[in-house]
Amino acid sequence: MASTGGLTRRRGGATVHEDGEESSSSRVASPAPKQQQPERGVETSYSNGENGHKIAFDPRDISESVERGKQPKLTLMEEILLLGLKDKQGYLSFWNDNISYALRGCIVIELAFRGRVSMQKDSSRRRFPLSDRIIEVIDDTLTGEVLLDEALKMMKSSEKMSVSSWIDLMSGETWNLMKIGYQLKQVRERLAKGLVDKGILRTEKRNFLLFDMATHPVVDAAAKDEIRKRVRNVCSNRTVVLPPSQFLPEELEFRYLRTISMVCASYAANVLENALVTMSHEARERAFAQVDELLAEYSQWPFGKRAGGQQGIGANIGQVIAEEVERGKDKELQLEVVAACLSVFTRLDSLL
Repeated sequence: MASTGGLTRRRGGATVHEDGEESSSSRVASPAPKQQQPERGVETSYSNGENGHKIAFDPRDISESVERGKQPKLTLMEEILLLGLKDKQGYLSFWNDNISYALRGCIVIELAFRGRVSMQKDSSRRRFPLSDRIIEVIDDTLTGEVLLDEALKMMKSSEKMSVSSWIDLMSGETWNLMKIGYQLKQVRERLAKGLVDKGILRTEKRNFLLFDMATHPVVDAAAKDEIRKRVRNVCSNRTVVLPPSQFLPEELEFRYLRTISMVCASYAANVLENALVTMSHEARERAFAQVDELLAEYSQWPFGKRAGGQQGIGANIGQVIAEEVERGKDKELQLEVVAACLSVFTRLDSLL
C-alpha cells in the first residue's frame, strides 16, 4: 500500500476529546437556530378520527417517517461504529485514534447522500482543492437521525465553510476558541445508543478496574454480518454484486457509491480489518491494496477511471458507479462533497 506510506493526519492543534461531561443539548447555545424555529411551521395539525374526533399530530413526525422509509436502516456512521465494536465485549479498541475523526466525515457524506448539503455552485471553486471548497445547506428538512439533524442545524445557522473545516470543527480540532462550540460531543456513545434503539446492540455495565463503563454488545449478528459480507464483496470479488436488503434497499439511490464510501471510511477509521478476519493473510493484503486504490480513485472529482483493481478485483465497479452518477446528473454537486470527504480521509495516518 505504497500510497499510504508517509501519510500524516492534519491536526488543528489541541484536541478536545468527546469524553467531556457536557451534554449534547448544551452545545447548541447560539440564538441563531432559535430565531429560525418559527419559520419551520411547528403548528399542530389535526386529522379526523373515528366518531368525528380530531387527532393531533406533529407534521414533522410524518416527514421524518417518510425520510426513514427512503433510507437504509443504518447510517454510514452506524455501520463504521458497528464494524469497530467487539461483538461480545461491546466496546471499541482503546488504541484507535482515527475513528472519531472518520465518523465526523461520515456525517458530512451522509448529509450529501440525503440531499441536504452540496458544494456551493461557483465555477471558481475548481481553483481550490476538493477539501477546501465551500459547502452549503440546500435542504434543511430534518432527517430523523439526531446527529445528522444537529450537524445540519449547525451548518444552516453558521457561516459557510469548507468540507475539511467542518470535519475539523465537528471533531474539536481547532485553535479558534470561538469555534470550539461546533464540536459534536459523545458521538460514539450516541451512535451506540441509536443502535440500541434499532435493536442491533444492547447496553451493559462493565467494570474496568477503577471505573464502570457502559458497553454495547451486539445482539443482532445478522446486521454486522451483512456489513462484513458487503466489505468482503468489494474487496475480493472480481464482479461486485450487492443483493438488496433492509440495510441497502434496491430502490436506494447511489447503492454502490454508498458502499464504496463505507468501505473507504472503514479503512480510514482503522476498522476495515475487522471485516476481513476470516480471509487468509494474502487475501487480506490484496483487500487492503484494493481499498487503497478505491480511496485514491473516489477521492477526486470527477471520479477516477478504472479497469479493475488488484488482479481484476471489482472490475465492474467503475461502470456501475458511472451509471449511478449519470442517473443522478442533477446531484453532481452533492457527489462532489462525497469525493471531498474521501480526500480528507487520505490525510489520516493508516495503522493497517
